[in-house]
Amino acid sequence: MSDVIAHRSGWAAVLRRWPTALAVGTAAARLAGGSSDGEITALAEVAMLLPLVYLVVAGIRRRGASWPTLGALVVLYVGLRTLDVVPTPAVLAGVSLAVLVWGAVSGDLRSSGAFRLQALGVLGFGALALAALVAEPDLGRYLVAAGWLLHGVWDFVHLRRNAVVSRSYAEWCGVFDVLIAAQLVFLA
Repeated sequence: MSDVIAHRSGWAAVLRRWPTALAVGTAAARLAGGSSDGEITALAEVAMLLPLVYLVVAGIRRRGASWPTLGALVVLYVGLRTLDVVPTPAVLAGVSLAVLVWGAVSGDLRSSGAFRLQALGVLGFGALALAALVAEPDLGRYLVAAGWLLHGVWDFVHLRRNAVVSRSYAEWCGVFDVLIAAQLVFLA
């Protein structure tokens, strides 16, 4: 009987931490898929996408939109990579710029500290990702790893403060980001 209770409580713990379990599973699946020549480029591009989720959610002021926003941006990203017509970083930078302009026109850039902070995040993480894309490959790998690690810290700060995005998204993203950074540094 105690084994059944322990088993159930183990599953209850996993269910409470489902974002962490999802992050570990996603990172493990990525690792199992092996690496490719375009890995650093793809990870640099995704490093531009993740802070954009925060910026959009801060702009619309709906934490519950965290996962749908991620989904929409992932669909955009996959479509851009599949079609290969326009450089993905250019489109992501353009979308970021459009959201920043929207925030400036609506007054959020002046009045909302959360939006301003996310704007700085998009600019900082975007600059790091773009630097990684133009750097020599080994340096690019470490720049991308630094960006992912720093974004993981960003996520955990937001999780701790319970701010901007949903807690489940911040938890998932923080764990996933740190695992990706570790894969880049230690499994290169």
